[in-house]
Amino acid sequence: MSEFNNTPRLTLLPAVDVADGKAVRLTKGEAGTETSYGDPVDAAAEWADQGADWIHLVDLDAAFGRGSNAGILRKVIRQVRGVNVELSGGIRDDASLENALEIGAKRINLGTAALENPEWAASVIAQYGEAVAIGLDVRGTTLAARGWTKDGGDLWQVMDRLEEAGAARYVVTDVTKDGTLQGPNLELLRQVMARTHRPVVASGGISNLDDIAALRELVPLGLEGAIVGKALYAGAFTLPEALDVAGY
Repeated sequence: MSEFNNTPRLTLLPAVDVADGKAVRLTKGEAGTETSYGDPVDAAAEWADQGADWIHLVDLDAAFGRGSNAGILRKVIRQVRGVNVELSGGIRDDASLENALEIGAKRINLGTAALENPEWAASVIAQYGEAVAIGLDVRGTTLAARGWTKDGGDLWQVMDRLEEAGAARYVVTDVTKDGTLQGPNLELLRQVMARTHRPVVASGGISNLDDIAALRELVPLGLEGAIVGKALYAGAFTLPEALDVAGY
């Protein structure tokens, strides 16, 4: 155990996914599978109060192209001032990116746009550097786009292109695991980390504290953080317990 205690810290990012003005969790990212957990501002404030130093905030309506929760996102970020916010969902052009940073997001997560508009993604990566993470949402080795409703190309080909563009960080989600509480895809994470020197954030599938311990063991290989969603909301463990295992 003492050896484990010497493992560098794993950054945890509790997720606040917003749809129709409410905090929700989806299963495998599919529209129509929402479980509602109330007010997103309250959810974010609770994670901040319990010690989170990052929050992963997602506008699902923007991701699915069916609307926007911009006003609520602004309120959430204002509520948790002092906590870093990674914002995701529907950021596909200069205006939406600049707005995300203007309302106080520390980092934005580019998904679909990085796949569908590589030239724009490359220019954004060059301009904003560390403020931009690339979301790699994967089924097998095929990327998913448009709120995970469309195929977005081969993971390794896209990664080669993003590496060339100088992407600062990757957020890797196994879509088949997300919201299922079936454990993270450690092998996928290892494969991604073997192909980049950039930090990687894991997303999807965390179900218990053992999963967090297993992810922390990958930190020396390049894993920087993990997004925790459904397990927290379902009460599988508390955020303070998770932070303890992660090395806070």
